[in-house]
Amino acid sequence: MLTVFKQIFTWWNQQTFGTRLQIFFSGKLVGQDKNGNKYYESKSGRRWVIYNGEVEASKIPNEWYSWMHHMNNKIENDHNLKKYEWQKEHLPNQTGSEDSYHPKKYNNVIKKKYKSWKS
Repeated sequence: MLTVFKQIFTWWNQQTFGTRLQIFFSGKLVGQDKNGNKYYESKSGRRWVIYNGEVEASKIPNEWYSWMHHMNNKIENDHNLKKYEWQKEHLPNQTGSEDSYHPKKYNNVIKKKYKSWKS
């Protein structure tokens, strides 16, 4: 019962009730990526994604990103494209987590390449 209220009144928890209706009436499931995100397309050509878990745009892999933005390339037709051994797996945005990027610090102080004119 709580999930029904979440779908009616919130947009940040997966799909809303309106999105569910749109999928029912005009949405066609195109595919699903390895993260569990589902990709839909309407008859008019509109494309959208239903995220698996938390809604975060950086969870869309490169292959599906090009499809979502109507880019013309060979990846659009083949979503199971073989990757090279040197390519890394897709990671969502790491900002705010322990895995986020921090610039190198020298003695816990960032050295400036300039001298401030006010001291």
